[in-house]
Amino acid sequence: MYKSAYSLEGKNILITGASSGIGKEIAAICSAYGANIGLIGRNREKLEEAKSELSDGNHHILEVDIKSTEFLEKLAEYLKKFEKIDGFVHSAGAELTKSLSISSVSDFAENYDLNVIKGFMIAKQISNKKYLPATASYVFISSVMSVVGQPGKIVYSASKGGLVAGVRGMALELVPKRVRVNTISPGMVHTPMSEKMLKVLPEESKAEIEKAHPLGIGQPSDIAYAAHFLLSDASKWITGTNFVVDGGYSIK
Repeated sequence: MYKSAYSLEGKNILITGASSGIGKEIAAICSAYGANIGLIGRNREKLEEAKSELSDGNHHILEVDIKSTEFLEKLAEYLKKFEKIDGFVHSAGAELTKSLSISSVSDFAENYDLNVIKGFMIAKQISNKKYLPATASYVFISSVMSVVGQPGKIVYSASKGGLVAGVRGMALELVPKRVRVNTISPGMVHTPMSEKMLKVLPEESKAEIEKAHPLGIGQPSDIAYAAHFLLSDASKWITGTNFVVDGGYSIK
C-alpha cells in the first residue's frame, strides 16, 4: 500500500501572513494534513483565531511585525520551539496600485522589503543546518502581476517579479541542502484585502475583473491547495518553478 505523498504528518511549517486570507487558509489546510504550524503575523487576536481553527498539532504563534528591525532576532528565539523546519510559506505581502508618475523611492523600497527581502531573510535563517531536516520546501506567494503587465502596478509587479527571479537562484543554491524552493502566482482571490477593494469599485469594473478571470475570481483554498502540494512529497521533483494559479487570467 502506498503511503500518501500528500501527508504532512509531523512536519513543522512556518507561515507568514498566517492571520488572514491566503496565509490563514494555507495554515488550516496544512494542519488538516498533519502539519504543526508556526503562525507569524502582526495581530495577536487574529493569530489566536487562526490557531483555534487548526486541526490538532503542536502549533505556535509569533506576534511580530516582520517589517520591524527586531524581527529576525525575535524569529531566532521563536525557532527554538521547533526541532526542525520542514516547510516555509511567505504569504505576508503588500499590494500597491500607483502610477509611475507619482511613485516614490520609498514606495519601491517598502514594497520590495516586505514582498521579497524579509521572506528571503527568513529563508536564510531557517536554512541553517541546525534547522534543516533531510528535505524541506519553501513556497513564496508572488502574483500573476509578476508575469503580466498592468498600468498602476509597476511597483507591485517589480517586487513580485523580483521574487520569482530570486527564487530561481535560491532554488539552485539550496539544492545541496535538499531544499526545494518555488513561487505561486495567484490571480484575483477573495480575501479581506481584495474584498475591501471590490467594495469601492463600480459594478462595471467588478464585472470586468470577473470577465478577466475565465474561471472566476478564486478562493483562498485554491492557492492553499497549491501550496500544500508544493510543501508535500508529491512535488519532490519540482523546484525553481513559478506556479501560476489565476483562473485563466494570464492566458486571456
